[in-house]
Parts: sequence; C-alpha cells; structure tokens
Amino acid sequence: VFTEFVATQQMLAQYFEDRGFSVVLLNGSLSLDQRRDVQEGFASDIRVLISTDAGGEGLNLQFCHVVINYDIPWNPMRLEQRIGRVDRIGQPHIVRALNFVFGGTEEHRVRDVLEEKLAVIFEEFGVDKTSDVLDNAQAGQLFDGLYTGALQHPEMIDEEIAKALAAVRQVAEEGRASKALLSDNEVLDHTQAQQLAGHPLPYWVERMTCAYLQDRAEQGDDVVVSQLPNQQWRLVWPGGERWDPVVFQHAQALKHPASLHATLEEPNIRRLFENLPYWAPGQNVSQCSLPSLPSSVDGLWSLWQISLTSGDSIEQRYLPVFQSGGKCFATTATRIWELLLSEGVDGLQARYDSSELFAMAREGAEQQGAATYDQLQMDYRQQLHEAADKADYAFVARRRAIERIGLPEVRQYRFMRLEEERSRWQQQHQLAQQVAPELRAVLLLYVQGDGS
Repeated sequence: VFTEFVATQQMLAQYFEDRGFSVVLLNGSLSLDQRRDVQEGFASDIRVLISTDAGGEGLNLQFCHVVINYDIPWNPMRLEQRIGRVDRIGQPHIVRALNFVFGGTEEHRVRDVLEEKLAVIFEEFGVDKTSDVLDNAQAGQLFDGLYTGALQHPEMIDEEIAKALAAVRQVAEEGRASKALLSDNEVLDHTQAQQLAGHPLPYWVERMTCAYLQDRAEQGDDVVVSQLPNQQWRLVWPGGERWDPVVFQHAQALKHPASLHATLEEPNIRRLFENLPYWAPGQNVSQCSLPSLPSSVDGLWSLWQISLTSGDSIEQRYLPVFQSGGKCFATTATRIWELLLSEGVDGLQARYDSSELFAMAREGAEQQGAATYDQLQMDYRQQLHEAADKADYAFVARRRAIERIGLPEVRQYRFMRLEEERSRWQQQHQLAQQVAPELRAVLLLYVQGDGS
C-alpha cells in the first residue's frame, strides 16, 4: 500500500491491525538496516507493507503482486514508479494495481481528462513508457502547478490542462528529435568511410596516451609504457589497469585481433580529454596586486586540483596554497582565493619564468594536500563500503525471492543468472578499490598586497 504522507501511513496501519492484519511500515526516516528488516519481514510472514514514496525508493518487491495506491500522486511518473516496484522483469504473477480516487471532485475531473489526453499523445509519438517523457524534475513541477491551479480556479481547468499537454507534447517532440539524431537510414558514402579510415585521430590518441603515461612514470607513479613489435604497446595505468597488448590504429587491430583496440570510447582515454590541464608547466607566472591585502603579503599563490580516480569514478577537491619566504600559509591562501572570486584581478602582468616557481608550488601543494587526499580516500572507501552493503542486501533479497519459484528448472536457471550477475559485480567492485591519486595545477599567480 502506497501513500504520500506519514500521518496517513499511521492511520492505515491502525486500520489494518484492528482487523487482524500484520503490518510493517516503510518511510524515508528508516536506516538501511531498518529498511532491510522491514523488507525481510514483508517477504516472509507479514501480510501488508505500507510505504511512502520516499521509503519505497529502490525497492524490489517482486515477491508481491498486489499494489494499492491509497492516494495518487499528481505526477503520473511517480505512480508508474510505485507499480514498478512490483511489476518487474521476472514477475511470475499478474500484477494488480488498485488506485483510490475521490469521485466527483475537480481533481478527479482533471485526472480523467489528463490520462485520456496523455494516452493519445504517447500513442502518437510511439511512447510505451511514461518515464520516456515524464522522468524529469520539470514534469513534477508541471503537474503540481496544473492541479493546484485547477483546484484554486475550477473555471480554468480546461485552459490549464491545455497548457500542460502542450508542454508534454513539446517534451515528446524533443525526445523524438533526439532519437532521430541517433538513427540514420541513408546509405553510407564509401569515400567518406575511406577519409575517416585515413584520419590521423588514432595517431593523436596514441601519442597523447603514451605521453601522459610517460609523464606519470617520470613523476614516480607505478605505470608502464613499453612499445612492442608491430606497433603494439604494453600499458599499465595508475591504479593498476593493464592493457597488454594494445593497438590504436584500425589496420593494426585487424592484424592483431587478440589485442585491445584503444579508441576514444575507452574510459581512461576519454577521461584524458575531459580533464585537460588548466595550467601547464612552461607558462609564465603572472603578477597581480590585491587592494584588500596588506603590503606585507608578497609570495606565490597557486590553486590545485586533487583527484582520486578509479575506473569511471572521479572524486575531486580544490586546494589553495600560498608560499612566502619558504613557508606555506593556509589561512592567507584561502583569503586570497576569496578575494580573487569576489573582487577579481586587473592588470595581470606575465613576468616570472615558471620553471622554478612551479616546482616550488608543487612541493607546497604535496605537503598541504596530503591531509585532503587522505580525507578524500576515506570518504571514497566509505562509499564503497555502503555500496557493498546495499548490493549484498539486494542479492540476498533476490535470492530469497527466487527460492519461492515453484518450477525447479526455472528456479535453478534464475539462481545461475543471479550468481553470474553477482560475480560481475564483485569484479567491478574490486576494480573500484584500485584508486590513483593525481595533483594538477589549475592556476599560479605571484600575489602582492598594496596596503590599502
């Protein structure tokens, strides 16, 4: 039984218990362990689960096949999400959904007209799931505004519904247009294909990748860049991911099908493009003065990005560093950053060669950034631990659901598929534990206060 309000949840619980039904409650205030206990109780011998929308987030109630929506949300997408907790792939029973609506009300009138018109729009655009159009925050605001406006001004119902449907139609049209961009029914031009085949992009990707890893190796990271015969490479990335052998050219990929063909689709390579450095060694360091700083402030300010990378996941923090007279001053560094953001800088002058200044700034960033990186790593480990707890809970719940399947052949097949999925998840989880730190310069400035 789904409801939107905790007070209604309590009332329904009392109603069922007074009539001899066993009941458990689920809402957003429960912890992960409490949610686990509630779901296990409902899966075993408890007759009724009453849940709010917040409590039902992420639930798999496939062992159940009756859903009662005691009060219906205004957004049809949320109603579909509720039923989707039960009506999932592999559900062995016909799912029955009962929706309670107050008849003869303005809300009922709006709902009837809206559902009829939405069905026509979805059929027109070939939409078979409400979520394909209405799964966004704007949709929730749209329907909230529609119903509140209709209840406040009943005489404007038809006009409000027309506006809402026009907005839904626009979203559906945009969705169809985006799908059209991904489909191409035209015959491929072989001359264009030949031009793409001879494009130097794979060579650029190869040079960029190898140069990046070579630079990390020179900085002391545990990476490998080794060229093999026939334009093949042996590469080991920060974090331990190994490409051996790997090729970048399409022609070499055809000759060596056992080699990994590295393209822009590889997450590691795509990340290099997405995380190009803001500031590179060799640039001149500019000098600036800040009116709000005392004249005694005179030194090198730098901003650094501290990253922790694992697979497709990146955790980042930013660290300001200020160095003067061979010492680091954390408070002054933060103050300068605030002034740069609030007041800006006029009259930058590129005066200083960065070769020595960059080395000095990096040394200071490594010293001050150690604590930030440790905290970053601790937070990431905690996320992995929580993800593992959730996954274990989900796999146990799904296994118990499979145990209720009557046919032994079907039950055994489901067990096999579940174990395969669990094995793949464990492999991905192990890879996620391999993390690589990175410290990148965002900006270097020589800062002076003018005493005003």
